[in-house]
Amino acid sequence: MRFLWPSMLWLLAAVPLLIGTYVYALRRRSKAALRYASVGLVRAAIGPGQRVRRHLPPLLLLLALVAMLLAVARPSGQITLPSQQQTIILAIDVSGSMRATDMEPNRISAAQLAAKTFIEELPAKVRVGIVSFAGSATVVQAPTQDREALLASLERFQLQRHTATGSGLIMSLATLLPDSGIDLDSYNFGSRFGTSNGAIGSKEKADKKSAAPDKPFTPVPPGSYSSGVIILLSDGRRTTGPDPVDAAKLAADRGVRVYTVGFGSRGGGQVDMGGWSMYMLLDEEALKTVADITKGEYFFAGTSADLKKVYETLSSKLVLEKKETELGAIFSAAAALFAITAAALSFAWFSRLR
Repeated sequence: MRFLWPSMLWLLAAVPLLIGTYVYALRRRSKAALRYASVGLVRAAIGPGQRVRRHLPPLLLLLALVAMLLAVARPSGQITLPSQQQTIILAIDVSGSMRATDMEPNRISAAQLAAKTFIEELPAKVRVGIVSFAGSATVVQAPTQDREALLASLERFQLQRHTATGSGLIMSLATLLPDSGIDLDSYNFGSRFGTSNGAIGSKEKADKKSAAPDKPFTPVPPGSYSSGVIILLSDGRRTTGPDPVDAAKLAADRGVRVYTVGFGSRGGGQVDMGGWSMYMLLDEEALKTVADITKGEYFFAGTSADLKKVYETLSSKLVLEKKETELGAIFSAAAALFAITAAALSFAWFSRLR
């Protein structure tokens, strides 16, 4: 815990002065009581319970004062709160290298199983969308709370050649923010980022003509969008389509965090695909850069068990999150509670009203 106005803590110096004043007053009362024939008779009349009672209200008032002075110094700290994330987009690489068998039974099956577990453990109110990408990017399942539909969509993956990581990220962003005005067609034909062939498409928009240019918008701080995130999993280096770093800047300008997962062997591997030999090398630097630009986080998963742990970590991050929060209201409420209790006990025990 820290204090935003630490200079106000000097007010706590009044607490020892009040305690000294109270002790001094008690001693004065004790001296005044000596005029009785026997102090022992007075003590016997008061009783031990009554002696404790008379000190309790002042103690509560002192605690109320301390809590109030701490509140003035504006205490703050990190507390764990339920996350506000309402939509999560899973962008999963379905390039040919995902058929590699360095994980049991292969990479794509391990990725599907981990994604299923992740979806099943999310709170029911969280909407999930699924995007697959290889040489092109496709919306496999629009954001929904229907867990059965989501699990079924994971079985519809079809492995393809090439890896258009940037296309997968742009499609995920357009799916998360459908009203942001992102023109997918302009990225398809290379008019953005001065780039290439990676197509961005979806079953719902496949037959639509070119849309209007991106709507003008004012960039917001990276990571400031609190209603949704993108989780992007890839096992290879981008071979076509927009640069994922440029795509990450689009997400950052809209405040969307992107959590990236590097999946598979760091050194890459060779995969046979219908007579074609493919060698894919994991591009960790690009994935780390995407996460850094968007204020997300990068994770490496070299095995199926690692991937499961990554999804467990992401689930805990997205369900519960730590936030820096001012605690002054809590201290003020405690001060009020102590003061009211002290007043109530004083009235109940020492009131002379009949």
